[in-house]
Amino acid sequence: MMNRTKCLQTLAPHLKDEIVVATYSTASEWVEMSDRALNYYSFGAMGLASSHGIGLALARPERRVIVLDGDGSLLMNLGTLVTIGAVAPKNLVHMVWCNGSYEANGGHPLPNREVDFCAMARAGGIANVRRIESHADFEAQLPAILTEEGPLFVQMMIEQGPLGPRKYDDMYKAERRQRLREALNA
Repeated sequence: MMNRTKCLQTLAPHLKDEIVVATYSTASEWVEMSDRALNYYSFGAMGLASSHGIGLALARPERRVIVLDGDGSLLMNLGTLVTIGAVAPKNLVHMVWCNGSYEANGGHPLPNREVDFCAMARAGGIANVRRIESHADFEAQLPAILTEEGPLFVQMMIEQGPLGPRKYDDMYKAERRQRLREALNA
């Protein structure tokens, strides 16, 4: 099992002009460590980070879009895997942080903590699928994750993170959305 914070700290310095769509617990960490104009935070619509990511990937094919999703969140919208498989955006990376819980809602366990999201992604038509279980493996695969043609689905096996309070109001600031618009229009 990996530590999500450590993985995000590994990812952050490698990003240049990619759009990052982050949701719930991952977003809470991401905003603290990598506050960038090209971050899009998805809250209040559990399960829709991947759908937002598809929209951005289709609208901006010249930019790579990295979705930082959660396993509980993805369970709320499994149909997105079929949509990703069908429209096959070449610039989309869907990373699902799997800790077996609805972490943002108090850490309640998923109904099946052994769910194989990679198998679901393949069944939905996504051919490029990976499961990463160690930080060393993540470091080794990161260059390919950031450059291979998508869609790419990555199941990240992590330990449960902190269940503390989230600063959702900070992530929803109008200034953040404006910075994203400006960065996309630049």
